[in-house]
Amino acid sequence: MQGDYLFYLQIGWLMAGIFFIIFNLSYWYDRTWLRNGIWFSLFFYTFWADVGLTIIASGNNAIIFPVGFLFLFLLFCIAAIFSLQAILLLWNAAIVWRRESHSLANSLTLYLGILIVIMPFVVSLINQHLPTFWAALLITFPGLCVLYAIFWFYNYLTVLVLYQAYWPRHNKDFIIVLGAGLMNGDQVTPLLAQRIDKGIQFYQKQRQKNGKTPTIILSGGQGGDETVPEGEAMRRYAVSHGVAESDAVAESASRNTLENMAFSKKIIDASGVNKPKTIFVTNNYHTFRAAMFAKAAHLKASGIGSRTARFFLPNAIMREYIAIVMRQRKLHLIMVVLMFIFALFWAILTAHSDWVAGWLRAFQNFLNNL
Repeated sequence: MQGDYLFYLQIGWLMAGIFFIIFNLSYWYDRTWLRNGIWFSLFFYTFWADVGLTIIASGNNAIIFPVGFLFLFLLFCIAAIFSLQAILLLWNAAIVWRRESHSLANSLTLYLGILIVIMPFVVSLINQHLPTFWAALLITFPGLCVLYAIFWFYNYLTVLVLYQAYWPRHNKDFIIVLGAGLMNGDQVTPLLAQRIDKGIQFYQKQRQKNGKTPTIILSGGQGGDETVPEGEAMRRYAVSHGVAESDAVAESASRNTLENMAFSKKIIDASGVNKPKTIFVTNNYHTFRAAMFAKAAHLKASGIGSRTARFFLPNAIMREYIAIVMRQRKLHLIMVVLMFIFALFWAILTAHSDWVAGWLRAFQNFLNNL
């Protein structure tokens, strides 16, 4: 028995090693793949399961009991967060409601919190008042869609966190700062100022570290309610905060993140720098999706993120997730159709469980008579 346990433990460590290698190869090849989150999660949970099983196999109670207590405490914390998620979402929604505009984009935590609160009551009403077929269909199909959305949201959160673990070398030729809208027509917003400040910080640190002066590209076009292009307002801000005028270039034609990357690449290509080294700067929640756009624009650049107010993050992260899902909407639509077909099949089986039981008995009798 002990030998079998050790054999399976060795298999577990081997699997963790394989997942670790696959994750590193995949992440090294392309940091913008959502599948990286799957490989990392497989490695992460396999690794810690192996650690726990190895501790148990050691038979050392001085280690087993403290680690077991810590494990149970972590499980309790996770369970508490999940059980209180509706309250936490509504609490965040109340803070955002006081500090931000009451737009749909800023109300996602409000709607999600309300949905979580009313869902048990809706499910109960469906079970009580609808025929078995419709109850099974209306519960199974949305349930599958929710599980599917949670699966990809978890992977997105994983790769978003992993993407923050990037500490670029101070050898860059270009720093692209992405625009984020102006206030009062020509003034940099606090959120946009954070991005520019992050770019200036990297610019100054690189100059101090090795004397190499990068060019900062301030990228942003002009919105309908803006009197000047974002790029120009950003450039003024950067120059007023210590960047030499000759080192700051405004890109003022872009209307979205893809154009930020594409038009900035044109400026870089026109500079004549051989094999330019580039980074881009945006808010931390936006780095991963911005990297996707950099890849789409054939711009070889990774991103660093400026800090974002914590109360702002839940809505911002959900907006980013929805935008990423929409980039692959055909794939997700196919999956939704397949889930509907499965739910329909399951509803038919549930509504006619007596038929299914009869078929199973007949099949069992057939096997017995062979």
